[in-house]
Amino acid sequence: MDLDLDTDDVGGRDTSRLEALSDGVIAIAITLLIIEIRPPHLDAGHDGPIDLVRALRGLWPNYLGYLISFLTIGVMWINHHNVFRLIVRTDQTLVVLNTLLLLCIAFLPFPTAVVAESIGSDPERAAVVFYGACFTVTAVFFSLLWWYPTRDRRLVDRRVDPRTLASISRRFLVGAPIYLLATLIGLLSAGLSLAIFLLLAVYYILPGTSTARRS
Repeated sequence: MDLDLDTDDVGGRDTSRLEALSDGVIAIAITLLIIEIRPPHLDAGHDGPIDLVRALRGLWPNYLGYLISFLTIGVMWINHHNVFRLIVRTDQTLVVLNTLLLLCIAFLPFPTAVVAESIGSDPERAAVVFYGACFTVTAVFFSLLWWYPTRDRRLVDRRVDPRTLASISRRFLVGAPIYLLATLIGLLSAGLSLAIFLLLAVYYILPGTSTARRS
């Protein structure tokens, strides 16, 4: 049954259910990251402490992928939380955009596993490009999730200082292009590309990225 959700009463509902769903999906995505890291397998007769340490050390690509993806998804959750301190109403378009963002976030454990398995091998650069492409698409949908409700202040709290909205918009504006640039760099250097992904996560976790101040 097709329901028309673009009515005034629905458009004015609060955002609590949307936020609850988002929190659940993001929590599952983060959990799946660590599930992908398997304990090292030691052959019979090679179970001493030194062999175990070497095996654990050999999993460093998995640790790196976990770190980058955990920080990236964590930053998305932080910014999602702060964004919805400013957004006080929802409509059908916002719900769809948020669902598409969650689709991307829930998918991230897969490219994380792919890049962890490929580091140090021939398909390394292709895996990093795939990884970066997933980040780029996710960043695009996050930008749309911010742009749509704040354009003409259609769904945001009217008490929010316009300078706050402008400041957040400037920070979000650079995300997708830099992810795209880092992805293209992966065609030449997988290591440099991964370093940029990590630095982006650190950048967006710094205070002031999405501060929800109200006038």
